[in-house]
Amino acid sequence: MNPFWSYFWPAFGLGLLIGVISGAFAFRRPRHKRNTMLATGFAASLVLAGLWHGPAGGAGRFSATVERSVHDLLVHYEMAQVTGHLHHEPLTRRVLLSGPADDFQRSELVSMIGELPGVQSARWSSDGGGIPLIVEGAAVAVVGFLLGLLLAYLVELRRRYNAQWNW
Repeated sequence: MNPFWSYFWPAFGLGLLIGVISGAFAFRRPRHKRNTMLATGFAASLVLAGLWHGPAGGAGRFSATVERSVHDLLVHYEMAQVTGHLHHEPLTRRVLLSGPADDFQRSELVSMIGELPGVQSARWSSDGGGIPLIVEGAAVAVVGFLLGLLLAYLVELRRRYNAQWNW
């Protein structure tokens, strides 16, 4: 599995799990309590995405894997003087390249490194870093949370529909 998916799948899965659990409890409560439970579940999915990014080491593993892939590509093409690393502070999926290379090598390295899994783009200058990885992870967790809510709502609809039949 590539580093892109190995970073985002856990965030999505955590959001999905929290969405199903909070939806299962919220859809059986009165409306005034439902919104509080849904807001709590939403906040929990964001917190778990942040914990996955930082203390659980998801961002560190993602960064190490992508930078290793960039290094391997540069060694394969015998460009040992060129270095590439992800933009940090905040961590993004943009690779910053530095070192001696002519115009053709620069353009080709940018396109080849931009094709690596988990890399959004590659540049030779450090102007702007793009969207922080933690924001992308939180967005994926929110999508998982919303999908989990949808699943919980469908289960609740089925339960209510089946409850009307008393044979």
